[in-house]
Amino acid sequence: MSDKAWIADLPPVRGKMMYGAALSPFTWFRVGGPADVVFLPEDVADLCTFLKGLDPSIPVLAIGVGSNLLVRDGGVDGVVIRLGRNFADVTARDGARILAGAAALDANVAKVAAQNGIAGLEFYRGVPGTIGGALTMNAGCYGSETKDILIEAYAVTRLGEQVTLSNADMGFRYRHSEPQGLIYTGALFQGTPDDAAAVTERMEAITARREHTQPIREKTGGSTFKNPEGKSAWQCVDEAGWRGRLFGAAKFSELHSNFMINTGDATAAELEGLGEAVRADVMTKLGIDLHWEIKRLGKPA
Repeated sequence: MSDKAWIADLPPVRGKMMYGAALSPFTWFRVGGPADVVFLPEDVADLCTFLKGLDPSIPVLAIGVGSNLLVRDGGVDGVVIRLGRNFADVTARDGARILAGAAALDANVAKVAAQNGIAGLEFYRGVPGTIGGALTMNAGCYGSETKDILIEAYAVTRLGEQVTLSNADMGFRYRHSEPQGLIYTGALFQGTPDDAAAVTERMEAITARREHTQPIREKTGGSTFKNPEGKSAWQCVDEAGWRGRLFGAAKFSELHSNFMINTGDATAAELEGLGEAVRADVMTKLGIDLHWEIKRLGKPA
């Protein structure tokens, strides 16, 4: 029997199912091989029903907009779940709170908070990606992180059960959260009341700063490496001589040297190879062990 025979026995869904679809259109790097199955659930109930009916041995991976993701050229075995517009609602609640779906863009969450005079979420304007990713990696910038504002997160387990996690349950650390194997569906955040115009002004300052210092219009994955203790990752890349240096069709940006760029038709192997070459060079020259912030997954070609 084919090891892909399970595909014929997938549970019925109301959402969209794609077979053998390339994952490159789903990532900001625009690289990545195919997934056996890509599932776009209609809603939480559809997601739960699908997971309850799916053979537990089949690997499942949830992705957002792929802003901090490098999918290898050989693709991904099993099912990739991508939450769409029905998981992207953002609403203000009483008590200066914001309820956001996991597929909501971080920037849109910041915008809705500002429109409703809620402060504390402005930093999300400078974070690429979605709330699901922000929960997974405790996303943050400019001195603020997801852990500072989260009340609780909502998720579905691999077996299709809905769970609610408190801030403490998340076990947040720098660019890390503890729960594994969950598919986040939403989150509730706590801000503070403020003048809408003042919040908007601070948010726009973050936007201007990001546009001035980051290559946001390139095919990039955001910050490539986590900052080592006492130093910025971009300084390490710079000091090792890798700013703007080509590795195939991949390079680290001249504008911000912790941002890796696909300059045209780079492969995932070239991008990952560049990152590993830089890590090795930084260790040799500076004695610093850089750790990937970008999530790498899948098989080589």
